[in-house]
Formats: sequence, C-alpha cells, structure tokens
Amino acid sequence: MSLALTLASRNLFYDRLRFIATLVGIVFSVILVMIQMGLFLGFGHMVSTMIDHASTDLWVVPRGAKCFEDSPLLDLKMRDRIAAVSGVTATIPLVIGFSDWRLESGEVTPVFIVGTDLRDGALQPWNVVGGNVQALSERGAVAVDRSYFDRLGVTGVGSTAEIRGHHVRVVAITDGIRSFATTPYVFVDLKSARSYTGTLNDRASNLLVRLNPAADREKVLQAVRAQAGDAEVLTPDEFRSRSRSFWLFGTGAGAALFAGALLGVIVGTVIVAQTLYSSTKDHLSEFATLRAMGSSNRYIYNVIIYQALLNAVIGFAIAAGLGAVVVQITAKSALPIVITPWLMAALAVLTVVMCVASAIGAIVRVVRIDPATVFMR
Repeated sequence: MSLALTLASRNLFYDRLRFIATLVGIVFSVILVMIQMGLFLGFGHMVSTMIDHASTDLWVVPRGAKCFEDSPLLDLKMRDRIAAVSGVTATIPLVIGFSDWRLESGEVTPVFIVGTDLRDGALQPWNVVGGNVQALSERGAVAVDRSYFDRLGVTGVGSTAEIRGHHVRVVAITDGIRSFATTPYVFVDLKSARSYTGTLNDRASNLLVRLNPAADREKVLQAVRAQAGDAEVLTPDEFRSRSRSFWLFGTGAGAALFAGALLGVIVGTVIVAQTLYSSTKDHLSEFATLRAMGSSNRYIYNVIIYQALLNAVIGFAIAAGLGAVVVQITAKSALPIVITPWLMAALAVLTVVMCVASAIGAIVRVVRIDPATVFMR
C-alpha cells in the first residue's frame, strides 16, 4: 500500500502542469455543484424565514394556503373556540399582505406588511441593530431591514414615509431579514397592519397558536383541528415543508437550481475523467514496464486509484476554502448561498466518487497494455 501510494504521488506531481489542470477541473466541478446546491438551500431557508422565527407551536391557515405569503383571510370566529381547547395558552392573529410604500420623493414601491400583537411576541422583528422593537406599539411605527434602505428611501431610525396614505416612521432597524421575492418586509403592530392591508377586524391571515409545554401535543393538535372548521392546522414543520415544496418545486425555481447542480456533476466528471485518462495515457510505458517486471494488476489499479484519491482530497480542500469565501461574500445578498455540514460531507463523498469513477477509464486502458511493448521501444 505504501509503495503504491508513493508511486502514485510521484507520478501525480511529476507533471505539475497536468496536475494543476486536473485540480482546476475538480475544483471547478465541485464549486459549481456547491454553488448550485447552496443556492437551492439558501432559497429554501429564505422562503420559510418567517415560519422559522415564529415562537408558536401551531399555525391555523386558510385551507389550501401554499405558503406564508399566500394570504387568504380567516374568519376570527374560530379564535374563541380554539382558545377554549385545553392545553392552548394563546391564539394570536397574524395579518399580512402587500401594500404601497410612498417615499418622500413621491416614488411608490410595493412592501409586504407583517403585523401581530407585540405583547404576545409570536412573530416580531429579530436581528435588531437599531431603534426599539417595543416602539412598534406606537401609531404609525414600522420596522424595516437596512438592506432595503435605498428601495424605501430610508436612512435610519426616524425616517418617514407613507403606507396606503398613512404617515409612518421607522422606529427599528433589522439586519438580514430579506424576502426571496425582493419585496421588503415591513413589521408593524396588528392594528396598523389592518389599516395598511385593508383587513377587517373580524378577519386575519393566520392564527398562531401557543400550547402549554406540559400538554399532550398530539391530543391538543387533534382538538384544535376539530375546532378549526374549514381552516387547516399545521405544525411549523408541516407549514415549512409546504412552503418550501411550493416555491422550490411548484414554481420550477428549485428544479432549475437542482438541474444546474446535476449539470455540474456531469461536466465535472467528464473534465476529471478526461484529465485522468490523459495523464494515465502519457505514462502507459511506465505501467507497461511495471507489468513486464511482474507487478500485479491489483498493484497497478491501486496506483491509479490512489492518484484519483489524492486529486480528490487536494481538489476538495481547495474547493471547500473557496466555498467558504463565497458564503461570506453572498451572506448579505438577495439570495445567500447556504452550505451546511451535511452538504459539505455529501460533496466530499461526491468528489471521491467522481474521481474514482473517472479513474476507471484509465484502468481499463492500462489493463489492455501488452507488457511486451516495453521491449519494442
């Protein structure tokens, strides 16, 4: 094993230009797959960001609602029935919807209103970097993300504008609460949300239900569903899964990203296979010499496989470093790239499989060498 590994490393590093070309092919393919899958995961995280940050146990949504932004209205008559269920500690109305933000310059841009009763703390701004969230209870108070300052004509706390004819003032600034659809989220209190979206007092977009930690969750869930009438009662995981499924697959966006990742695997495998095959072909005389000296096929196979594994390890290490840089660069972008530990592990395995699979073609070529050719040179 050590002799095969030594020969593989020497053979690999002998022609440095070819070695660099091989690494470029591996790094290119891994980075391509990493970025495509990172975009896929980043998109999935963004479409469920509001669900992820809601501190409740159940969501009551209109039947057929596909995602958080899909906002048909619920009749709040069911609220009292759900609140009376044993094990339920709070039922909090949520009002969401699109509205118009008018800058001081007169320009109008669409915004997405998110409003709940701040005293319940079910869904309120997070990553606050300026101002005071509690001030949202004041009339006309709003919270916006600083990544949308230019779009909204905002310079900081105290900036003013109009929403649907109502004068508003920025009292809190967040960092990193971005919408995948690029429409800025604007946090307000429940009463203001009704005014800005035209929602009647007996209607709400969703109900957020909080349970007693000591209650039997499954039993309470069934009881709440029995009182919800035509509405659907979903756990956060169910609603998160539904939202991601709709945006990632129902709209075709996720399929496009996944197709890009698959293309990266195919292109990368072809590049690596061609490079490894060319490298092996250039050393056919050396392999013929090994066979003429009595080396077993297994030994030669090990040499080629070790070459592929060395390429995989070095190439993946470089790609992982570049991937970390890309993650940092895109962290504040409209669609950040998300790379999780399991994705890195999967990419490591993929790189090894890709390189070893590419080496198979080279092995087939070496097996067909006639050892006698070494005496004919």
